Amino acid sequence: MVVIAIPERERSTTGALLVIGIVLAALTEAIASTVLSLGRSDIIGDTYATPDEFAWLDVGYTSFKLIGFMTAPWLLSRIHPLRLIIASTLAMGLACAIAAMATRLDLLVVLRVIQGFSGGTLLVGGQAIIFLAYPRTRQPILQALFAMGAVVAPATIAPALQGWLLDSQSWTWIFYSIVPVALGAAGLLPIVDMPMPAKAAHRPFDWIGFTLMSVALFSLTYVLSQGSRWDWLEEPRILWLTVIGMATLLAFLGQQVLAKGQGLLDFTLFRSEDFSFAFIVSFVAGAALFGSAFLIPSFAVSVLAFTPTDAGQLLLPSGALFIGALLLAAYLMQARHLPPFATVPFGILMIMVAMWMLSGSTSESGADDMMAAVLLRGLGLGFLFLSITLIAFSNLNSRNLASGIGLFNTGRQLGGLIGVAGLQTLIDHNVAANVAVLAADVTGGEIAVLERLKITTAMLMAKGMEGAAASRAATSLLGRAVTSQSTVIAFDTAFNAVALLFLFAAPVLVAIKIGLAKYAKAHVRQSQGEEVQL
Repeated sequence: MVVIAIPERERSTTGALLVIGIVLAALTEAIASTVLSLGRSDIIGDTYATPDEFAWLDVGYTSFKLIGFMTAPWLLSRIHPLRLIIASTLAMGLACAIAAMATRLDLLVVLRVIQGFSGGTLLVGGQAIIFLAYPRTRQPILQALFAMGAVVAPATIAPALQGWLLDSQSWTWIFYSIVPVALGAAGLLPIVDMPMPAKAAHRPFDWIGFTLMSVALFSLTYVLSQGSRWDWLEEPRILWLTVIGMATLLAFLGQQVLAKGQGLLDFTLFRSEDFSFAFIVSFVAGAALFGSAFLIPSFAVSVLAFTPTDAGQLLLPSGALFIGALLLAAYLMQARHLPPFATVPFGILMIMVAMWMLSGSTSESGADDMMAAVLLRGLGLGFLFLSITLIAFSNLNSRNLASGIGLFNTGRQLGGLIGVAGLQTLIDHNVAANVAVLAADVTGGEIAVLERLKITTAMLMAKGMEGAAASRAATSLLGRAVTSQSTVIAFDTAFNAVALLFLFAAPVLVAIKIGLAKYAKAHVRQSQGEEVQL
């Protein structure tokens, strides 16, 4: 792995430009990664794509982003890190510029693949440079700044920007907005006068491992993204892709063991107790981050009938608390030497309480009713993510740091896919079940039902409807009310599910942490015993 060292005499301005350039590069990925969340219906309408055809835009981006995470460490060993980030950022900007002008779905899929791979590469490279270019004592504040572009922006800032652009312009402007950010990042980074990295021993590219890993990640991404749409294993396509994905994943792991350090996966990472623990936590944290980011705007749009702008702005205030929590945690860790583990319980507790508060939402709720919970969620995520980042990477050396960053990000992204897939399935099943239960109580013989139909019919007739048409419309409106209430209950159940995730995961994670600590101590005692015998 390359090692970068900035001399102490280097001007602070140069260091600031480096960090700003990397954060801007991460921001391009943040905007590109969330473009489909609010712009889905607009893009489908302009490209004349079916929902199933449209899904390839998401699958292509996410799967190649994961592939970029896993491949970036090898690329960093062959290419100067700054050049790699600049190239990836320019590729992202160019692909977005072309996507803004494209209407052919096949071309958009190719461009999303390029965006995904570029985004995964620049995130790993950018975070690795910050760790390698600055001393560990300054990492809390620097990683907090990086998280603003890599984590805060896609969770809060990007949806607000995209909602405003969708309502005021069109979805193409979301892609156009990435271009100046990419040019700004690519223009700042070459100014940084950094020493050439030390040459690392070149190792051949593991084509077999790359192929197995790519097939596994692509198959599992499709399954997790589209499984709910096709009722999971009831669809032969999902069943076969699940089998292929799991089989190639196991084959990849086996092949990496046989490669003896020459493959894509660096097993020395798991000798670090802290990284092993943080890698496991990354799945839970990803499920909480992506799951809650999926639930809140979806509830606002589908139940509360928010516009894309209003739905995007709902999460925007939490971004301020997210950033505030990151900076506060960074100050406590850097200036007051607080251990990173100390803020993890606070982050978990805040997210749990926030999700529990949101589970009381109704169809009459507004932004003001949800704001306290949304703000508390942002605060909790800030305390959680900086902690697990520092826990994961602080004890890694320059040789395996980039591999650790890539693997950690892969775990977080897969955790997010699993979380969103589980919540989507839970909502779909609960809506159907709730409709059946509520409809069973809404029968024509019930006095309350008859009274409501009578009042609604009279109201519609007063507005000029004929009697028969008003009666049919009243029945239809009652059915829509039942479906709406069923959807509200389903979302409330999903909010509770995120809270319960931490309730069950917290003791499991504590047990894993204790087990890893005992294993590390036993390994140290065994090593010391062997040295004494020698």
